[in-house]
Amino acid sequence: MSFGHPLLLLTLLVIPAAAALYGLAQRRRMQYAVRFTNLEVLSQVAGGRSWRRHVPPVLFALALASLSFAVARPQARTLVPVDRATVILVIDASLSMQATDVAPSRLSAAQNAVRSFLDRVPKRVRVGLVVFSGEAQVGAPPTTDHELVRESVDSIGGFSGYGGTAIGDALVRAVELGQESIGTRSLSASGTAPRPSARGLVSILFLSDGRQNRGIVLPLEGARRARNAGMPVYTIALGTEHGHLPPGLAPFGGAPFGGGVSSRRLAPDPATLKAISDITGGEFFAARSAHALRSAYAKLGSHLARKPGRTEVTFAFLGGAAAMLVAAGVLSALWSPRLP
Repeated sequence: MSFGHPLLLLTLLVIPAAAALYGLAQRRRMQYAVRFTNLEVLSQVAGGRSWRRHVPPVLFALALASLSFAVARPQARTLVPVDRATVILVIDASLSMQATDVAPSRLSAAQNAVRSFLDRVPKRVRVGLVVFSGEAQVGAPPTTDHELVRESVDSIGGFSGYGGTAIGDALVRAVELGQESIGTRSLSASGTAPRPSARGLVSILFLSDGRQNRGIVLPLEGARRARNAGMPVYTIALGTEHGHLPPGLAPFGGAPFGGGVSSRRLAPDPATLKAISDITGGEFFAARSAHALRSAYAKLGSHLARKPGRTEVTFAFLGGAAAMLVAAGVLSALWSPRLP
């Protein structure tokens, strides 16, 4: 803990001064006790439990100490929102996301988890959405209107794209969207000197339940582009090896490059997704259940778009001082000895 005005901690000197005054008052109390010879009345005045009379003064001293810390403007180390920060959500919408090994389905579990993420991410952080299967499309541009993003997440089920999973292309589209959000893509494209990288300003949260079987850019090439742009990618591998589609969604086609979906290809590709997070400096999560998926998004919602910093906690010390002053007054009124 640090203080905005550390010199004001000298106000703590009032506590030993108050303790000295309290000691003098106790000495006078003892002198009065010697002069007062009616011991029966004295016992009623002094009270049966001598320790009680010390509790209100101790609470009063603690309240003074808390007030002294408060005027020095205490600051605690914590995670604070990053100005101009952007989070790009990338969600796999391929046919395999209808598998039911993650209840109620992979896609529904992902939508619920993203809603929880939007509840936790700082309000002033811009959030964008990229939806992909065999191609990548922008579901929502980066915006602080998180309700707009929530509506786009709700409508992912209606996404129409080519069959298959294009992880690399989705990464590239997310990088482009992040660069557009902070204004770096247009400068580099115009031939002028590029701005500094987006390190600390843009993060990509990438969820997929399959492995690359379509697209132009390979997954690790997409990861290197994200790394060069300064964007960490946090990856989530959703699903288990035993996923299967519900009746009525039987795979069709069967082309070797992702035209259809076979039971063999319903398993995620955690090795590739972990390699993507390692290359970009992000973090990898394996979500084999809806609970694990919600936990991953909740953790990321509490940490993404934040950086270590200091926040003032004066209010906590003021609240503690007020509570102790009230307690000291109430206990003093209840426990003060009264003449019969």
